[in-house]
Amino acid sequence: MAKRLTCDVVVVGAGMTGAACALYAARAGLDVVLVDRGPVAGGTTGAGEGNLLVSDKGPGPELALALLSARLWSDLAHEDGESYEYEPKGGVVVATTPEDVTALTGFAAGQRAAGVTAVPVDADRLADLEPHLARGLAGAVHYPQDAQVMPALAAARLVRASGARLCTGWTVTGVLRTAGGAVRGVRTDRGEVHAPAVVNAAGTWGGDLARLAGVRLPVLPRRGFVLVTEPLPRLVRHKVYAADYVTDVASDSAALQTSPVVEGTAAGPVLIGASRERVGFDRSFSLPVVRALAAGATRLFPFLQRVRAMRTYLGFRPYLPDHLPAIGPDARVPGLLHACGHEGAGIGLATGTGHLIAQALTGTPTELDLAPFRPERFTTNGVNGENTA
Repeated sequence: MAKRLTCDVVVVGAGMTGAACALYAARAGLDVVLVDRGPVAGGTTGAGEGNLLVSDKGPGPELALALLSARLWSDLAHEDGESYEYEPKGGVVVATTPEDVTALTGFAAGQRAAGVTAVPVDADRLADLEPHLARGLAGAVHYPQDAQVMPALAAARLVRASGARLCTGWTVTGVLRTAGGAVRGVRTDRGEVHAPAVVNAAGTWGGDLARLAGVRLPVLPRRGFVLVTEPLPRLVRHKVYAADYVTDVASDSAALQTSPVVEGTAAGPVLIGASRERVGFDRSFSLPVVRALAAGATRLFPFLQRVRAMRTYLGFRPYLPDHLPAIGPDARVPGLLHACGHEGAGIGLATGTGHLIAQALTGTPTELDLAPFRPERFTTNGVNGENTA
């Protein structure tokens, strides 16, 4: 028999962002139902590295969101850091040439003006931060605010802490609308969930959920691989990446891009990235990509040439064309809110996003201006047809 649930808000998507939306909405006093067709962290979150970064973001709305999120992650960690495997290890962005150093330090200066702690590191002091880093690098910038969580564990912890009713294995097949066009819940293959508000936290599939509500949100999948080594002593202390990683993150290219990103974990394995390419939802293994990741990592840390790779995995980052997520109410459909399109930064930005969504749901002035994140910014006139479901 089909079920029917009633609540204040239904959050669609039990990845990190949906979990954070559920947590902060519940803390704001709302009755929350969290729906996902798969398990908690079964999509992009479970294929992520758990990065909480400010280092890769220039001044602007995304950096403001990252700084808010970093503060909230720190607050959660002080509540119970072990539940998240929260590790404030910091990041080190390295430059290979004097020209790269000039560009990197200029970028860091703009970040400092926006509230980021960014400390230039001369070439002869790099070994103090990372003793096993390759010699001959031109310099770096140290970002103490960068941190990491274990993503699947952290998402599950946020869901448990929220107290939300969790409905995994429920596939949303429609967005219910009133005669006046406002949201009144969702239809799933297991029954209906009635609520005056629906939060689209469906990640890479956020565009599909938006279509069910009759609006356009151009979320595209951007595939990335991660290489995992055998467990090691802690030989890589920070998240370490080359300066061109920032350029790759901001690129609009659909073609393959790789830039070395290396970090140790509390459990021992070293995680190696990063690749980006738009190939739809193709889950095929790509040996050339993995070889490129390994080559880039060994350029930064030569000792990795002697280390065995144990496995590789891939995920799909939810990409929006202007590299900003969609956060907040959708002016085209009363009661519909979006919290998706964070690309590879969703784990780090989840807490700030959830906090802002909860403020929007309760009519509280939002801590950040949501205008840069407005979901309808991709339509020419700001209005689409509104089909009832």
